[in-house]
Amino acid sequence: MAHLGLVALLVREYDEAIDFYVGDLGFELVEDTARPDGSRWVVVRPAGARETAVLLARPSSAEQQARIGDQTGGRVGLFLYTEDFARDHARMVAAGVRFLEEPRHEAYGSVAVFVDIYGNRWDLLQPRSTE
Repeated sequence: MAHLGLVALLVREYDEAIDFYVGDLGFELVEDTARPDGSRWVVVRPAGARETAVLLARPSSAEQQARIGDQTGGRVGLFLYTEDFARDHARMVAAGVRFLEEPRHEAYGSVAVFVDIYGNRWDLLQPRSTE
């Protein structure tokens, strides 16, 4: 097994999710394909990333609908790595991304928790250099 390819994330609507992930977070839209059942196969990933991407998926049941924004029980469940924390944090704040805390500098790197438009918690994280 070479790498993790996709992580599914439940969203209310495809277009509002694309607007947030591509417009506000700066991800790239990799694929947006209509499916015969009326759903879409929508994949986004951080610009420049080549392995893991996010599948934006509309719920297909009431149980899934109830999990939008709380897929990880209220804890940080997604980690967005950056090589320039200050730049990306400032860009995201300017785009209206809501951070739940001020940036912290921990032993493992610089980090701040933000939420997506549904309330899912993410870390913006620049790992400390090991050099």
